[in-house]
Amino acid sequence: MKLSTRTRTLPIGVALAGTLALSACGAANEQGGTAGGGAGGGGEVSGTLVGAGASSQEAAMQGWRAGYTEVQPGVTVNYDPVGSGGGREQFLAGGTDFAGSDAPLDEEELAQAEERCGSAGVFELPNYISPIAVAYNLQGVDALNLSPVTLAGIFAQQITSWNDPAIAADNPDVQLPDLPITPVNRSDESGTTENFAEYLATVAPDVWTYEVSGDWPVPGGEAAQGTSGVVSAIGAGEGTIGYADLSQVEGLGVASVGVGPEFVAPTAEAAAAVVENSETLEGRGEYDFAIELARDTAESGNYPIVLISYHIGCIEYADQETATLVQDFMGYVVSADGQEAAAEAAGSAPISDTLRGQAQRAIDAITAAAG
Repeated sequence: MKLSTRTRTLPIGVALAGTLALSACGAANEQGGTAGGGAGGGGEVSGTLVGAGASSQEAAMQGWRAGYTEVQPGVTVNYDPVGSGGGREQFLAGGTDFAGSDAPLDEEELAQAEERCGSAGVFELPNYISPIAVAYNLQGVDALNLSPVTLAGIFAQQITSWNDPAIAADNPDVQLPDLPITPVNRSDESGTTENFAEYLATVAPDVWTYEVSGDWPVPGGEAAQGTSGVVSAIGAGEGTIGYADLSQVEGLGVASVGVGPEFVAPTAEAAAAVVENSETLEGRGEYDFAIELARDTAESGNYPIVLISYHIGCIEYADQETATLVQDFMGYVVSADGQEAAAEAAGSAPISDTLRGQAQRAIDAITAAAG
Protein backbone atom coordinates (compact mmCIF):
# COMPACT_ATOMS: atom_id res chain seq x y z
CA MET A 1 0.00 0.00 0.00
CA LYS A 2 1.49 3.28 -1.13
CA LEU A 3 0.68 6.50 0.66
CA SER A 4 -1.72 8.51 -1.44
CA THR A 5 -0.97 12.00 -2.68
CA ARG A 6 -2.93 14.36 -0.50
CA THR A 7 -4.48 17.70 -1.37
CA ARG A 8 -4.83 20.08 1.54
CA THR A 9 -6.22 23.54 2.03
CA LEU A 10 -4.69 24.74 5.23
CA PRO A 11 -4.85 27.92 7.30
CA ILE A 12 -1.56 29.63 7.93
CA GLY A 13 -0.87 30.06 11.61
CA VAL A 14 0.94 33.31 12.17
CA ALA A 15 1.55 33.41 15.89
CA LEU A 16 4.35 31.32 17.28
CA ALA A 17 3.66 30.43 20.89
CA GLY A 18 4.65 27.74 23.34
CA THR A 19 8.25 28.86 23.52
CA LEU A 20 10.64 26.18 24.66
CA ALA A 21 14.07 27.20 25.82
CA LEU A 22 16.26 24.42 24.53
CA SER A 23 19.99 23.87 24.44
CA ALA A 24 22.33 21.40 22.80
CA CYS A 25 24.96 18.98 24.08
CA GLY A 26 27.67 20.25 21.76
CA ALA A 27 28.11 22.38 18.69
CA ALA A 28 27.61 21.38 15.11
CA ASN A 29 30.43 21.44 12.64
CA GLU A 30 29.84 24.68 10.77
CA GLN A 31 30.41 23.07 7.40
CA GLY A 32 27.96 20.19 7.86
CA GLY A 33 30.01 17.79 9.95
CA THR A 34 28.93 15.72 12.93
CA ALA A 35 26.02 17.24 14.77
CA GLY A 36 26.22 18.23 18.41
CA GLY A 37 23.55 17.50 20.97
CA GLY A 38 25.61 14.82 22.64
CA ALA A 39 26.64 13.23 19.35
CA GLY A 40 30.01 14.88 19.05
CA GLY A 41 31.30 18.26 17.92
CA GLY A 42 32.74 21.00 20.10
CA GLY A 43 32.22 24.57 21.20
CA GLU A 44 29.13 26.50 22.08
CA VAL A 45 26.40 27.83 19.83
CA SER A 46 23.81 30.49 20.45
CA GLY A 47 20.78 31.93 18.72
CA THR A 48 17.11 31.21 18.15
CA LEU A 49 15.33 28.59 16.08
CA VAL A 50 11.66 28.80 15.18
CA GLY A 51 9.54 25.72 14.61
CA ALA A 52 5.85 24.88 14.48
CA GLY A 53 3.71 21.84 13.90
CA ALA A 54 2.37 18.66 15.43
CA SER A 55 0.79 18.95 18.86
CA SER A 56 1.57 15.27 19.38
CA GLN A 57 5.22 16.26 19.93
CA GLU A 58 4.45 18.53 22.89
CA ALA A 59 5.25 15.99 25.59
CA ALA A 60 8.38 14.88 23.77
CA MET A 61 9.46 18.51 23.48
CA GLN A 62 9.25 18.77 27.24
CA GLY A 63 11.58 15.80 27.53
CA TRP A 64 13.98 17.18 24.96
CA ARG A 65 14.01 20.50 26.82
CA ALA A 66 14.83 18.85 30.12
CA GLY A 67 17.80 17.02 28.67
CA TYR A 68 18.93 19.77 26.34
CA THR A 69 18.99 22.97 28.38
CA GLU A 70 21.90 21.92 30.58
CA VAL A 71 24.71 22.54 28.11
CA GLN A 72 23.67 25.25 25.64
CA PRO A 73 21.74 27.99 27.44
CA GLY A 74 22.44 30.31 24.52
CA VAL A 75 20.15 28.34 22.19
CA THR A 76 16.39 28.97 22.23
CA VAL A 77 13.90 27.01 20.17
CA ASN A 78 10.39 28.40 19.77
CA TYR A 79 7.92 25.63 18.90
CA ASP A 80 4.23 26.35 18.36
CA PRO A 81 2.10 23.14 18.49
CA VAL A 82 -0.28 24.56 15.91
CA GLY A 83 -0.87 21.18 14.24
CA SER A 84 0.86 19.30 11.47
CA GLY A 85 -0.80 21.06 8.56
CA GLY A 86 -0.14 24.53 9.93
CA GLY A 87 3.44 23.58 10.74
CA ARG A 88 4.15 22.35 7.24
CA GLU A 89 2.56 25.41 5.68
CA GLN A 90 4.47 27.85 7.87
CA PHE A 91 7.74 26.10 7.05
CA LEU A 92 7.05 25.99 3.32
CA ALA A 93 6.15 29.69 3.37
CA GLY A 94 9.49 30.51 5.03
CA GLY A 95 8.00 31.47 8.38
CA THR A 96 9.85 28.83 10.42
CA ASP A 97 13.18 27.06 10.36
CA PHE A 98 11.70 23.59 10.74
CA ALA A 99 8.34 21.85 11.02
CA GLY A 100 6.98 19.03 13.12
CA SER A 101 4.50 16.90 11.21
CA ASP A 102 2.59 13.68 11.79
CA ALA A 103 2.53 13.08 8.04
CA PRO A 104 5.24 13.46 5.40
CA LEU A 105 5.11 16.08 2.70
CA ASP A 106 2.88 15.21 -0.25
CA GLU A 107 3.91 15.74 -3.88
CA GLU A 108 2.60 19.28 -4.06
CA GLU A 109 4.35 20.18 -0.82
CA LEU A 110 7.59 18.59 -2.01
CA ALA A 111 7.52 20.96 -4.97
CA GLN A 112 6.97 23.89 -2.62
CA ALA A 113 9.84 22.63 -0.46
CA GLU A 114 12.20 22.87 -3.43
CA GLU A 115 11.21 26.52 -3.80
CA ARG A 116 11.85 27.08 -0.09
CA CYS A 117 15.04 25.05 0.30
CA GLY A 118 16.54 25.00 -3.19
CA SER A 119 17.89 22.07 -5.14
CA ALA A 120 19.58 20.56 -2.05
CA GLY A 121 16.11 19.56 -0.94
CA VAL A 122 14.62 18.76 2.43
CA PHE A 123 15.12 16.29 5.23
CA GLU A 124 12.22 14.39 6.73
CA LEU A 125 13.33 12.57 9.86
CA PRO A 126 10.97 10.17 11.71
CA ASN A 127 12.14 11.31 15.14
CA TYR A 128 9.04 10.54 17.19
CA ILE A 129 7.22 7.20 17.11
CA SER A 130 4.13 6.61 19.20
CA PRO A 131 0.93 4.60 19.09
CA ILE A 132 -2.32 6.40 18.38
CA ALA A 133 -4.60 5.22 21.14
CA VAL A 134 -8.28 4.55 20.65
CA ALA A 135 -9.43 6.17 23.89
CA TYR A 136 -12.90 5.84 25.37
CA ASN A 137 -14.97 6.87 28.38
CA LEU A 138 -17.40 4.12 29.33
CA GLN A 139 -18.26 3.60 32.97
CA GLY A 140 -17.77 0.03 34.16
CA VAL A 141 -15.80 -1.06 31.08
CA ASP A 142 -12.14 -1.30 32.02
CA ALA A 143 -10.99 -3.34 29.01
CA LEU A 144 -12.22 -3.17 25.44
CA ASN A 145 -11.28 -5.06 22.27
CA LEU A 146 -12.15 -3.72 18.83
CA SER A 147 -11.57 -5.53 15.55
CA PRO A 148 -10.60 -3.39 12.54
CA VAL A 149 -14.03 -3.64 10.90
CA THR A 150 -15.81 -2.84 14.16
CA LEU A 151 -13.55 0.14 14.79
CA ALA A 152 -14.15 1.47 11.28
CA GLY A 153 -17.91 1.00 11.73
CA ILE A 154 -17.88 3.03 14.94
CA PHE A 155 -16.04 5.99 13.44
CA ALA A 156 -18.06 5.79 10.20
CA GLN A 157 -21.11 6.07 12.50
CA GLN A 158 -22.57 2.83 11.22
CA ILE A 159 -22.29 1.29 14.71
CA THR A 160 -24.06 3.68 17.06
CA SER A 161 -24.65 1.82 20.34
CA TRP A 162 -22.17 0.33 22.78
CA ASN A 163 -24.11 -2.94 23.02
CA ASP A 164 -24.11 -3.44 19.25
CA PRO A 165 -23.60 -7.13 18.33
CA ALA A 166 -20.31 -6.34 16.56
CA ILE A 167 -18.78 -4.83 19.72
CA ALA A 168 -20.25 -7.63 21.82
CA ALA A 169 -18.64 -10.22 19.54
CA ASP A 170 -15.23 -8.64 20.18
CA ASN A 171 -15.91 -8.56 23.94
CA PRO A 172 -17.84 -11.71 24.94
CA ASP A 173 -17.02 -11.38 28.63
CA VAL A 174 -17.82 -7.66 28.97
CA GLN A 175 -21.15 -6.23 30.09
CA LEU A 176 -21.71 -3.50 27.54
CA PRO A 177 -24.25 -0.74 28.31
CA ASP A 178 -27.16 0.22 26.11
CA LEU A 179 -25.70 3.66 25.51
CA PRO A 180 -25.21 5.77 22.39
CA ILE A 181 -21.68 6.03 21.04
CA THR A 182 -20.32 9.56 20.66
CA PRO A 183 -17.26 9.52 18.38
CA VAL A 184 -14.86 12.44 18.89
CA ASN A 185 -12.59 13.63 16.10
CA ARG A 186 -10.17 16.47 15.42
CA SER A 187 -11.76 19.65 14.09
CA ASP A 188 -8.45 20.93 12.70
CA GLU A 189 -6.39 19.47 9.88
CA SER A 190 -4.25 16.89 11.61
CA GLY A 191 -1.55 14.34 10.88
CA THR A 192 -3.02 12.23 13.68
CA THR A 193 -6.32 12.16 11.78
CA GLU A 194 -4.51 11.25 8.57
CA ASN A 195 -2.65 8.38 10.21
CA PHE A 196 -5.81 7.07 11.86
CA ALA A 197 -7.87 7.36 8.67
CA GLU A 198 -5.15 5.68 6.65
CA TYR A 199 -5.25 2.73 9.04
CA LEU A 200 -9.05 2.45 8.74
CA ALA A 201 -8.93 2.67 4.94
CA THR A 202 -6.27 -0.03 4.78
CA VAL A 203 -7.76 -2.59 7.16
CA ALA A 204 -11.49 -2.00 6.50
CA PRO A 205 -11.85 -0.58 2.96
CA ASP A 206 -15.43 -1.82 2.57
CA VAL A 207 -16.49 0.17 5.64
CA TRP A 208 -14.15 3.15 5.55
CA THR A 209 -14.70 4.43 2.03
CA TYR A 210 -13.57 8.00 2.57
CA GLU A 211 -10.55 9.62 0.96
CA VAL A 212 -7.59 9.68 3.31
CA SER A 213 -6.55 13.15 4.37
CA GLY A 214 -5.84 15.18 7.47
CA ASP A 215 -9.40 16.51 7.54
CA TRP A 216 -12.02 14.37 9.27
CA PRO A 217 -14.51 13.25 6.59
CA VAL A 218 -17.55 12.07 8.58
CA PRO A 219 -20.19 14.65 9.53
CA GLY A 220 -21.81 14.54 12.95
CA GLY A 221 -20.21 13.28 16.12
CA GLU A 222 -18.19 15.69 18.19
CA ALA A 223 -15.18 17.67 16.99
CA ALA A 224 -12.43 19.27 19.07
CA GLN A 225 -9.34 21.36 18.39
CA GLY A 226 -5.97 19.69 18.80
CA THR A 227 -4.91 16.61 20.74
CA SER A 228 -5.73 18.21 24.08
CA GLY A 229 -9.18 19.18 22.86
CA VAL A 230 -10.00 15.63 21.77
CA VAL A 231 -8.79 14.18 25.06
CA SER A 232 -10.80 16.72 27.04
CA ALA A 233 -13.94 16.02 25.03
CA ILE A 234 -13.63 12.26 25.58
CA GLY A 235 -13.08 12.74 29.29
CA ALA A 236 -16.01 15.13 29.64
CA GLY A 237 -18.53 12.80 28.04
CA GLU A 238 -20.04 9.39 28.69
CA GLY A 239 -19.96 6.83 25.92
CA THR A 240 -17.37 8.85 24.02
CA ILE A 241 -14.57 7.40 21.91
CA GLY A 242 -11.79 9.11 20.00
CA TYR A 243 -8.20 8.89 18.85
CA ALA A 244 -5.12 10.63 20.24
CA ASP A 245 -1.44 10.13 20.90
CA LEU A 246 -1.02 7.54 23.65
CA SER A 247 1.06 9.93 25.74
CA GLN A 248 -1.93 12.26 26.10
CA VAL A 249 -4.75 9.89 27.17
CA GLU A 250 -3.94 9.23 30.82
CA GLY A 251 -7.08 8.53 32.84
CA LEU A 252 -9.14 7.27 29.88
CA GLY A 253 -9.89 3.73 28.79
CA VAL A 254 -7.68 2.50 25.97
CA ALA A 255 -8.86 -0.16 23.53
CA SER A 256 -6.85 -3.06 22.12
CA VAL A 257 -7.20 -3.51 18.36
CA GLY A 258 -7.37 -6.66 16.32
CA VAL A 259 -4.13 -7.73 14.65
CA GLY A 260 -4.35 -11.13 13.01
CA PRO A 261 -5.85 -13.55 15.55
CA GLU A 262 -5.07 -11.40 18.62
CA PHE A 263 -5.90 -8.05 20.14
CA VAL A 264 -2.92 -5.78 20.75
CA ALA A 265 -2.78 -2.88 23.19
CA PRO A 266 -0.88 0.28 22.22
CA THR A 267 2.61 0.33 23.69
CA ALA A 268 5.91 1.87 22.68
CA GLU A 269 7.30 -1.62 22.02
CA ALA A 270 4.38 -2.61 19.78
CA ALA A 271 4.68 0.65 17.86
CA ALA A 272 8.41 0.17 17.34
CA ALA A 273 7.76 -3.37 16.09
CA VAL A 274 5.46 -2.29 13.25
CA VAL A 275 7.88 0.47 12.19
CA GLU A 276 10.68 -2.09 11.99
CA ASN A 277 8.47 -4.15 9.66
CA SER A 278 7.82 -1.17 7.35
CA GLU A 279 9.77 0.36 4.47
CA THR A 280 10.96 3.79 3.41
CA LEU A 281 8.85 5.50 0.74
CA GLU A 282 10.41 5.30 -2.70
CA GLY A 283 11.12 8.11 -5.13
CA ARG A 284 11.99 10.83 -2.64
CA GLY A 285 15.14 12.84 -1.93
CA GLU A 286 18.44 11.53 -0.62
CA TYR A 287 17.76 12.72 2.92
CA ASP A 288 14.01 12.10 2.96
CA PHE A 289 13.25 9.12 5.20
CA ALA A 290 9.45 9.11 5.16
CA ILE A 291 8.12 5.67 6.04
CA GLU A 292 5.39 3.58 4.42
CA LEU A 293 3.82 1.89 7.42
CA ALA A 294 2.61 -1.72 7.28
CA ARG A 295 -0.89 -0.84 8.50
CA ASP A 296 -2.31 -4.24 7.56
CA THR A 297 0.29 -6.28 9.43
CA ALA A 298 -0.78 -9.56 11.04
CA GLU A 299 2.49 -9.93 12.95
CA SER A 300 2.10 -10.82 16.62
CA GLY A 301 2.88 -7.97 18.99
CA ASN A 302 2.63 -5.25 16.30
CA TYR A 303 0.35 -2.27 16.90
CA PRO A 304 -0.45 -0.77 13.49
CA ILE A 305 -2.19 2.49 14.46
CA VAL A 306 1.11 4.26 14.75
CA LEU A 307 1.92 7.91 14.51
CA ILE A 308 5.33 8.80 13.15
CA SER A 309 6.02 12.47 13.72
CA TYR A 310 8.69 13.95 11.49
CA HIS A 311 11.01 16.89 11.75
CA ILE A 312 11.18 18.60 8.39
CA GLY A 313 13.80 21.12 7.38
CA CYS A 314 16.20 22.26 4.68
CA ILE A 315 19.47 20.59 3.84
CA GLU A 316 20.76 24.03 2.82
CA TYR A 317 19.83 27.17 4.74
CA ALA A 318 20.38 30.76 3.70
CA ASP A 319 22.71 31.55 6.61
CA GLN A 320 25.28 29.62 8.61
CA GLU A 321 23.79 30.41 12.02
CA THR A 322 20.47 28.74 11.19
CA ALA A 323 22.19 25.77 9.57
CA THR A 324 24.38 25.26 12.64
CA LEU A 325 21.50 25.55 15.09
CA VAL A 326 19.23 23.18 13.16
CA GLN A 327 22.06 20.70 12.83
CA ASP A 328 22.91 20.87 16.51
CA PHE A 329 19.32 20.62 17.74
CA MET A 330 18.45 17.70 15.48
CA GLY A 331 21.65 15.98 16.53
CA TYR A 332 20.42 15.95 20.11
CA VAL A 333 16.89 14.86 19.19
CA VAL A 334 18.07 11.72 17.38
CA SER A 335 20.78 10.86 19.91
CA ALA A 336 20.25 8.04 22.38
CA ASP A 337 19.99 10.61 25.18
CA GLY A 338 17.44 12.67 23.28
CA GLN A 339 15.31 9.66 22.43
CA GLU A 340 15.42 8.45 26.02
CA ALA A 341 14.33 11.89 27.22
CA ALA A 342 11.35 11.81 24.85
CA ALA A 343 10.47 8.26 25.89
CA GLU A 344 10.44 9.20 29.57
CA ALA A 345 8.32 12.29 28.96
CA ALA A 346 5.95 11.01 26.29
CA GLY A 347 6.03 7.21 26.37
CA SER A 348 7.27 7.19 22.79
CA ALA A 349 9.31 4.42 21.20
CA PRO A 350 13.00 5.31 20.79
CA ILE A 351 14.06 5.17 17.16
CA SER A 352 16.14 2.19 16.08
CA ASP A 353 19.85 2.33 15.37
CA THR A 354 18.99 2.07 11.66
CA LEU A 355 16.76 5.13 11.79
CA ARG A 356 19.33 7.00 13.90
CA GLY A 357 22.05 6.27 11.34
CA GLN A 358 19.86 7.50 8.49
CA ALA A 359 18.95 10.64 10.38
CA GLN A 360 22.55 11.39 11.29
CA ARG A 361 23.54 11.18 7.66
CA ALA A 362 20.99 13.88 6.85
CA ILE A 363 22.03 15.99 9.84
CA ASP A 364 25.68 15.81 8.79
CA ALA A 365 24.69 17.17 5.37
CA ILE A 366 22.99 20.33 6.68
CA THR A 367 24.90 23.39 5.56
CA ALA A 368 24.58 27.02 4.49
CA ALA A 369 24.30 28.37 0.96
CA ALA A 370 27.51 29.61 -0.52
CA GLY A 371 28.11 33.27 -0.96
